[in-house]
Amino acid sequence: MNALAIKVGGVALVLLLLALAGWALTDSYNQGLLAKGKEWQARWNARDAGDKQAWALAEREEREKEQAMQNSINKAVQDGQRKIDQAATDAVTARVAAGSLQRTVDDLSGRLAAQGRSNSCTAAASAAASRAVLVLSDVLKRADQRAADLAATADQRGARGVTGEQAYDAFDR
Repeated sequence: MNALAIKVGGVALVLLLLALAGWALTDSYNQGLLAKGKEWQARWNARDAGDKQAWALAEREEREKEQAMQNSINKAVQDGQRKIDQAATDAVTARVAAGSLQRTVDDLSGRLAAQGRSNSCTAAASAAASRAVLVLSDVLKRADQRAADLAATADQRGARGVTGEQAYDAFDR
C-alpha cells in the first residue's frame, strides 16, 4: 500500500503541478490580454484626444472664415446702401435743378405770350408761336421728369448690382 500511496501521491502531485502550471499560464495569458487591452485603450484615448483637438481647430478656422465672409457681406451692404442713398440725393438735386430750368422755361414762355398780346399786329403770329413754345415747354418738362426718374432708377439698380457682386465675391473667397 505504501507503493500505491506513493504512486497516487505522485500522480496527485503531478496533477496538482499541472493544474498549478495551467493556472499560472492562464493567469499570465489573462495578464497579457489585460496589459494589451490597456495599451490599446491608451492609444485609442490618445487618438480620440487628437481627433477632438483637430476638430476644434478646424471648427475655429471655419468660424473665422465665416466671420470674415459675414463681415465682408456686411461691408458690401453698407457700401451699397451708401451708394443708394447717394443716388437718391443726386436724384433730388437733379429734380431741383430741373425745376429751376422748368421755371425759367415757363417764365420765358409767359413773357413771349405777354409780348404777343401787347402788339396787335403780331398778335396772331405771336399766339401761334406761344402755343408752339408752350407745347415744347410741356414736352421738355415731361422728358426732363422722365429722364430724372430713369436716372434715379438706373443709379439704384447699379448700386444694388455692385452690392450683389461684392456679396458674391465674399462667398467666392
